[in-house]
Amino acid sequence: MAENKQQDTNRLLQVRRDKLAELQSAGKDPFEITKYDVTNHSEDVKETYIAHEAELLAGRPTPDVEGLDDEQKKEVLANDYNERRAIMDGSPIHVSIAGRMMFKRVMGKASFCNIQDLKGNIQVYVARDQIGEESYADFKKSDIGDIYGVKGYAFRTKTGEISIHAEEMTLLSKSLQILPEKFHGLTDTDMRYRQRYVDLIMNQESKAVFIKRSQILKEIRNFLAGRDFMEVETPMLVSNAGGAAARPFETHYNALNEDVKLRISLELYLKRLIVGGLERVFEIGRVFRNEGVDTRHNPEFTLMELYQAYTDYEGMMELTESMFRYLAEKVCGSTKISYNGIEIDFGKPFERLTMNDAIKKYTGIDFDQVADDAEAKKLADEHHIAYEDRHKKGDIINLFFEEFCEEKLIQPTFIMDHPIEISPLTKKKPSDPSKVERFELFINTWEMCNAYSELNDPIDQRERFAAQDANAAAGDDEAEHTDEDFLNALEIGMPPTGGIGYGIDRLVMLLTDSQAIRDVLLFPTMKTLGGVKSENGVSSKEVSTPKSEPEKIDFSKVKVEPLFEEDVD
Repeated sequence: MAENKQQDTNRLLQVRRDKLAELQSAGKDPFEITKYDVTNHSEDVKETYIAHEAELLAGRPTPDVEGLDDEQKKEVLANDYNERRAIMDGSPIHVSIAGRMMFKRVMGKASFCNIQDLKGNIQVYVARDQIGEESYADFKKSDIGDIYGVKGYAFRTKTGEISIHAEEMTLLSKSLQILPEKFHGLTDTDMRYRQRYVDLIMNQESKAVFIKRSQILKEIRNFLAGRDFMEVETPMLVSNAGGAAARPFETHYNALNEDVKLRISLELYLKRLIVGGLERVFEIGRVFRNEGVDTRHNPEFTLMELYQAYTDYEGMMELTESMFRYLAEKVCGSTKISYNGIEIDFGKPFERLTMNDAIKKYTGIDFDQVADDAEAKKLADEHHIAYEDRHKKGDIINLFFEEFCEEKLIQPTFIMDHPIEISPLTKKKPSDPSKVERFELFINTWEMCNAYSELNDPIDQRERFAAQDANAAAGDDEAEHTDEDFLNALEIGMPPTGGIGYGIDRLVMLLTDSQAIRDVLLFPTMKTLGGVKSENGVSSKEVSTPKSEPEKIDFSKVKVEPLFEEDVD
């Protein structure tokens, strides 16, 4: 059965290639076309027509059919439609659109198709007498998935659908593959990620997510530009991957005969720029961490870090709260959004808790009263918190927070004043040297960003790097290493600075109500299938297709609009 199905598919694919060969032999090769003049997108056509209609038909009353029988109603409405059409066609809106044909219905001398473009889709009425016999014959041989250019004028059908009356149809690209069946779409999640280009064609919700992602990045840049931040770019290949606790990817630089790492953070280079006098800098870029993959983590992801001289973590809190509120309003249209059915309110002041206060709130344990590492480990044992021998009180505090607090943080909440042991690049709190001036913003149980009053004491920084080196020697493969050039920059002098890092992918998940990070990454990391050549499940055979069936449409119950009945055989 499966073999017969594959044979049928291969036969249909061959038919498409035969159609292309026929076009090419007739001097109509679509792949020789280099451009097409597009004046409108589908939604633009509809909006323009509605506005034009409102202007030309202003004051025209709705027909009164009260008390009429069905035939009389039909006649009155038909006359009204014809009069409206005459007025609109007397001042036509000529348009030129292009897109992929997603539906076609051929009915003798007239046909319908549906063209999908960036902004949506629109019905096209194609009549033989309008575009010519030869062009119409070519159109009848077209396939779902072909890309067409359409020139014509907009009109409204009797059922009220704004459409385009085609005056010219141009095949711009011949589709040689078969799209997934229309009414079921591309439902194989794995295939959606591997062949995102098909997903974007078949699932308009998916396309909307990535359009919104682009808007989010645009609005972040707009917000920061309004605060005089400068966007910069820093190296991806580095000799010392610092700035975060993560295992880096390693590669070899042939020209220099050196082993290098892919960056795990943007931090250390951006701080060098603060030293250099660029007082407000940010970068949006890819970082790479050789870690696991789950619904919220991808080995390569988009991070934004920004640094502002002469402010502290309080300044970063104000900036973050203002930016998240701004993004919700600009991108979602409201300071209240819904994620997975739960309302999240960015309009209210964000709650602020120290890490110890959060633990006290949700467990009753006050770590400010815990004397030392031994007492902290005893509490961990009592609460079944796993830890390592090298862990100190600060590490235990962090483990308690992760276990008992994170899941409670749904509404925007700043968690502040972390233990110094888990924050090697942060300034100590003058009032309590065991803690640092740091915060994380949690929303929907997720850490959305991480911010500091940045450490600018080179002597203190060297000591903390030394502690990280000792952790690495003890087997911590996520520990940082001493960066001598960065220390040199600090010795030249860095002003008091606030810094922050945002996970852009997670932010996009939140603002688009997406359940997995792969849903907001155009091309997420996937395990290869059967080697590099078939990386995304695509066979190397010339005639092949994703697991799908040709579109099947039942025309037995199709009713033709009265306007076009005379054109149908």
